[in-house]
Amino acid sequence: MTREDMIESWNGFLAQDRRRSAHTVRAYGAAAARLIDAAGLSDWEEVANLSPADLRAQLARRRSEGLGNASAARELSALKGFISFAKRQAGRDQTSPPRMKGPRVKKGLPRPITPDDAVNLADLVAGDASEEWIGARDRAVLLLLYGAGLRIAEALSLPASVLPLGETIVVTGKGGKQRIVPLVLLVRQAVASYAEQCPWPLAPEKPLFRGAKGGPLSQGLVQKATARARSALGLPPTATPHALRHSFATHLLGAGADLRSLQELLGHASLSSTQIYTKVDAAVLLDAYRNAHPRERD
Repeated sequence: MTREDMIESWNGFLAQDRRRSAHTVRAYGAAAARLIDAAGLSDWEEVANLSPADLRAQLARRRSEGLGNASAARELSALKGFISFAKRQAGRDQTSPPRMKGPRVKKGLPRPITPDDAVNLADLVAGDASEEWIGARDRAVLLLLYGAGLRIAEALSLPASVLPLGETIVVTGKGGKQRIVPLVLLVRQAVASYAEQCPWPLAPEKPLFRGAKGGPLSQGLVQKATARARSALGLPPTATPHALRHSFATHLLGAGADLRSLQELLGHASLSSTQIYTKVDAAVLLDAYRNAHPRERD
């Protein structure tokens, strides 16, 4: 069996059986390929026989290349999954990966921006675009992130069949899980404006958001446009497209939304992923208190 055969089988399992995103498939496939090359593995039996010491050696090699804690933890997760898969391919009864704890990763709080900054950011991105329809497109994407809490990948994967937009939209998130998300008028108007100006036919089976040459819009273009606009507005580097989703969650929670509803709107698999926003909201309240309380300003 060749290295390419093993990676193809692993990638196919991730994409089809586990329904992982294309980004995750690429990252996990690359991690497996590095392990195969470094350890000189040639079949599933050899992969299945890897020990915690072998994994530690591989992570040490990656650490020497400058891998940080968060990336090392993801790499370990990928390799443990790969070994479990190899054990199944080798016909093993026991398919658990080697027991090994990954590096501790300190979870930082998401950094939201204000509602005015979110809208100003979208407006400035639109104003700086090379063509009017491209500006309308980028504004619609960013307002979907802030106004509906979509991940950027979710927004860019929307088919044109969602048109014309109603008060809700069905979004396909991680793992192919679908959820219903309400759309405020501002978002519906932004998407409608883009659809009217788009020079490419928006056939129902095609992507809603198009690049300048008519192909699917890439995340990188939206991220670069956002980076230029945030610099002009004096916003911090943390004001990324994904920060708009964080802002959506934080502002809803601050306005009284309950965690279970927020979990559904964000498409989180577990409530623990949503609970981080309670900490964000508390941090925002503390900042407001410190800025407003007269004794804090003395």
